[in-house]
Amino acid sequence: LLKDMLKTLEKEAEDDEEIYDKLACWCTNNDREKTKSISDAEARIEDLTNKIEELTAVSARLNTEIKNHEKEVAENQAALDKATAIREKQLAEFNAEEKDLLESISALKSAVTVLSKHNSFIQMPMTHIQTVAMTMQRTMNKHSGMLVGVLTRSERKLVTSFIQSPQDYFDAEPTFKQSYAPQSGEIFGILSQMKETFEKNLAQSQAEEQENQKAYEDLKAAKEEEIAAGQSQMDAKTAELADSEEKNAQAKEDVEDTKTSLSADEQFLMMLKEKCSMTDKEWEERQKTRQLEMEAVSKALAVLAGDDAHDLFTKTFNPAFVQSESTENSQRRAAASRVLSRVASKVHSPRLATLAYQVKLDAFTRVKKAIDDMIAQLLIEKEAEIKHKDFCVDEFNTNQLQTEKKEREQLDLTAKIEDLDMTIKALGDAIDGLKGEIAEMQVQLKHAG
Repeated sequence: LLKDMLKTLEKEAEDDEEIYDKLACWCTNNDREKTKSISDAEARIEDLTNKIEELTAVSARLNTEIKNHEKEVAENQAALDKATAIREKQLAEFNAEEKDLLESISALKSAVTVLSKHNSFIQMPMTHIQTVAMTMQRTMNKHSGMLVGVLTRSERKLVTSFIQSPQDYFDAEPTFKQSYAPQSGEIFGILSQMKETFEKNLAQSQAEEQENQKAYEDLKAAKEEEIAAGQSQMDAKTAELADSEEKNAQAKEDVEDTKTSLSADEQFLMMLKEKCSMTDKEWEERQKTRQLEMEAVSKALAVLAGDDAHDLFTKTFNPAFVQSESTENSQRRAAASRVLSRVASKVHSPRLATLAYQVKLDAFTRVKKAIDDMIAQLLIEKEAEIKHKDFCVDEFNTNQLQTEKKEREQLDLTAKIEDLDMTIKALGDAIDGLKGEIAEMQVQLKHAG
């Protein structure tokens, strides 16, 4: 029985060592992987934090630029509206002036036509003369400013006299002198001069109107182009701002996820170190205790299986030797009990102490039962350690899956970082292009001004 127990202890030691080696390997691998995962997460958090700061700065810059573009577009629109209002006023004034001039020119042309058909006033009906006089009066009143410097003082005086008394220019029966009527030619000349003056002023007004219209159309085209360019930049930067804010929000979410993962990894690593350290300590204690137990059992076995004891057990039963055999058995049990007691006391092993007590007091049949019980207990402990081993293997597999998942997440985050870097580079190039376009537009505006 002691030999069987010794073999059981040896087999138990081998199984325990095998389990411990696997557990130690699991601890080492997890420690290394989690340490690397923590380091990567910390670096990732730092990168994402820098990225968030950069994206926040980009968003702030884009907001400022969008506001500036909105201001420029509003200013250009206001300038265009003002120019349009001025142009509408100019056009209305021109249309009114053109209408008046055309009416006056038409009236003067009719008067000139009437006069040109007759050699003198006495040859014209009175109604025609009165119509001419009314035309000259209306024209002089409406366009007196336009005629300043055109008619001389004497011509004005003649026109005034004619308007006041057109009938005084002829008698019922004209004389030779009245038939000649040189003043009729002067009136005809004044009317022609007035008509030419108005036609000239009309041509000038029409030319000015064309120039004003062209200047307005050029200004309108330039302002509409500036407004369209500003609106296009606003739209582009608004889309860029939305993209930047979306990426910023994603980066912030990634930071929180990474921090959560980091915290879980740190807690797991702390638990791992604590558990593995405790496992190392427990294994060393078990190894030491089991070694001492095996030595104690070996010594007890040596005491019980010595040469003297073997000779005594092999002798033929003889009543004469009963007392001697009993004494010899008691001495062997006492010696084996002392060996087991010393080791039990040294290693604080309750089962060795119990076994020593039973060896001292009981017969070998009870020792056998105690050894059987001890073996059963050892088998229970072995089963518990096998369960512990299975738990460790499951933990190892679970951690392996988590590690693979984190590696995939790391690849995704790396791809996102590369995408953000490319976006930043593209935005930088676009900004440089826009700055160049703005500088060119400012030069063009200066030239246009």
